Amino acid sequence: MELILIGVFIAATILGYIIIKKVPSLLHTPLMSGMNALSGVTVLGALIVAASADNAVIKILACAAVALAMINVAGGFAVTAKMLNMFKKRKHEGGDEA
Repeated sequence: MELILIGVFIAATILGYIIIKKVPSLLHTPLMSGMNALSGVTVLGALIVAASADNAVIKILACAAVALAMINVAGGFAVTAKMLNMFKKRKHEGGDEA
């Protein structure tokens, strides 16, 4: 069973790399917002595995998955917020100009 899961992980990693490599650079930031939702699902799945696992190694890997997915979620939201702030109108420092 573990060999099948490792194979699925390797296949998903290769496929994900190929797909992301073909995305134009202008679309990376909007796609990151959508990926935050997927990382949230990863966090929930890893929490479920960590809570229900009997094996210590599986618990450690699940906790590492939670930590890494949360870093991805927090970083993604920070970058998205920074990009959205770039579209806000800036106020002039000197007041009204004629």
